[in-house]
Amino acid sequence: MRKGAITHLLHEQAQDHFNDKLQKLREAFFTRGTRSGLLAYLPIVLVIIAMFFGTAWLVFSPFSDPARYQCYALTFWLGSHATHLLPPHQCDFLLESRFHISFPQPQFHMLPIEYPPLALALFSPALLVPLAYYQFAFALLMSLVALFVYWLLLRYGPQRAALIFALYLFIGALATTHNRFDLAPAALTLICVIAAERKHWTAAYIALAFGVLLKLYPLLLLPALFIAEQRSLGRLHLPGQRSTPRDLLPALLQALRGFTRWRWTNSLVALGVVAAVTAGFALLNPQNAVLSQLDYFVSRPIQVEATGSTLLWLARSIAPIDARLDFGSYNIVSALADPVSRLCTLGLLLGIIYVLYLQWRGRLDLTQAFIALLLVSIATGKVFSPQYLIWLIPLLAYAGAFDARWLLLWGTTSLLTTFAYAFFYTRAMSDINMLINTPGFFETVGLRNAFFVLITLSYLFNWFQLRQRRSLPLSAIEQHNETASYASPSTQVR
Repeated sequence: MRKGAITHLLHEQAQDHFNDKLQKLREAFFTRGTRSGLLAYLPIVLVIIAMFFGTAWLVFSPFSDPARYQCYALTFWLGSHATHLLPPHQCDFLLESRFHISFPQPQFHMLPIEYPPLALALFSPALLVPLAYYQFAFALLMSLVALFVYWLLLRYGPQRAALIFALYLFIGALATTHNRFDLAPAALTLICVIAAERKHWTAAYIALAFGVLLKLYPLLLLPALFIAEQRSLGRLHLPGQRSTPRDLLPALLQALRGFTRWRWTNSLVALGVVAAVTAGFALLNPQNAVLSQLDYFVSRPIQVEATGSTLLWLARSIAPIDARLDFGSYNIVSALADPVSRLCTLGLLLGIIYVLYLQWRGRLDLTQAFIALLLVSIATGKVFSPQYLIWLIPLLAYAGAFDARWLLLWGTTSLLTTFAYAFFYTRAMSDINMLINTPGFFETVGLRNAFFVLITLSYLFNWFQLRQRRSLPLSAIEQHNETASYASPSTQVR
């Protein structure tokens, strides 16, 4: 009996130990009340797997964007002769006149012409694997960035923000997340917003500065960050809540006259970081470190997916259109291209001014101002590449832009973008004329652009209450409300 009792006791202890381990395992995967369970990461893991399947046909292509990144990284570290290590014609774009290469270049001299030099920090790690597997390694790197953004949204975003981020990546960036590096600067703009809403201003500015050093577009967001900081510190004169249009100009002039009260330290730190890093690369190659990016941006023609391209297509009976492959994209040629480009530039300037005006009036908080500026920039830009949706996806998820209106408008825009990229661009791999002559291409792009312009206008003028935000996690609500307390009711969290 004594032996049987001991055996029974040991059995019960083993059973309790097993149940305890099983409970801990359940808690790890199905944590309730928090968003730290491993099961919470299942959506982004499934999306990443789908991305690998969706871009598998490009992994060994010598003409994909990651193949271009490989040329940049390899020639920077080894010199121009390193192109012989890669498949023939992969780096032929380096021979274009814009690169000013008339003789062999030494190592540490060749820099990307269309990207800031620090982008090499993203292009280089994949060189650690055999060269044939560079694009697969780059896709893994972007997968890690996607996981990081997902974690940020789980921890700091509103309920279901991370899930919506995964969904928006799946329907709008399935074929581009792994083949572009845009998610890295997008992650930095998200970090900037998260830090600023918690009044960690220096961290916010530094994050934005590194975003600019990877890709230029976050520079557009600097004025909005500066205004948000001054408002938070009470150093910016604000118009009264019941100010009439007649009162706005004197209030604006008074706000500008108070520039000596503004806090400049953090903005100067950000500009100093950008200047210091750029100057370091300028010592190696001043032309490609600074001037080539500006020249590249100014000289680019209208890309076939831009809003201006849709206008040129609609006017094709007045001025015939043609296409050409240049500046790393498919572009449209028309006698009306110059006036349409000027019209889009005017729209960009007016849109930026209006967004900053709304922020000054307290109609937009920082997150909303970032989203509005990016919407205006893409809608009026000369280029609307499919990966540009990635710039907005983390911010939209963080702002809680996933009600029925957003799912309809943004979901349709994303699906049309993915369809155009996956269906039409694969047909133009060998002949660009096939792209513009394929029935349905301009109709699909035009419909997508119409939806995107509708989203932009709706956000600017708050049609359909599109700017409403969802509440942040309880640990962050108080900090966020302090930052957003100046905003009008239409900008408050709900």
